[in-house]
Amino acid sequence: MMNEQENNLQEENLNQIDPTTDNELENPEGSVEQRLQDELATANDKYTRLFAEFDNYKKRTSKERVDLIQSASKDVLNKLLPILDDFDRALVAMQTASEIESVKQGIDLVNQKFKKTLSQEGLKEMENIIGQPFDPEYQEAITAIPAPSDDLKNKVIDVVEKGYFLNDKVIRFAKVVIGQ
Repeated sequence: MMNEQENNLQEENLNQIDPTTDNELENPEGSVEQRLQDELATANDKYTRLFAEFDNYKKRTSKERVDLIQSASKDVLNKLLPILDDFDRALVAMQTASEIESVKQGIDLVNQKFKKTLSQEGLKEMENIIGQPFDPEYQEAITAIPAPSDDLKNKVIDVVEKGYFLNDKVIRFAKVVIGQ
């Protein structure tokens, strides 16, 4: 009798600690199935939240990239506006100018200001390429003519259109004439 009471007390204590014990004993397959379904639902919920969070991240970074590009061009254009104003003033001055030399000086000043502003933004002109060997990495040959001398074969004879770098990266290839 004492043993039976001890067993009953132990079972009651176990049931208080883990109430699913009786259910597992009655229907062990149902509880495992239920537990797996709960885990699946939790995993699906986590997946859905993670997917939504990643989608929001993609949208946010895409919007930030567009904003950055638009604001970058805005800054450059704001720096070019005073030069545009100078050109407008030069055009007005050309209509009433009696001396051509003063107009030339004004246009030259505006040109220098424009080049200085572009160089401050990282633009650099390809210089001194006449007489240099043709380099397809930086130049585009638009035509080839007979070389006036043997030392000018496969070298740049004339520059039709200047090439430019932006922060040491070619943004426009120089269009050149090469000797053959």
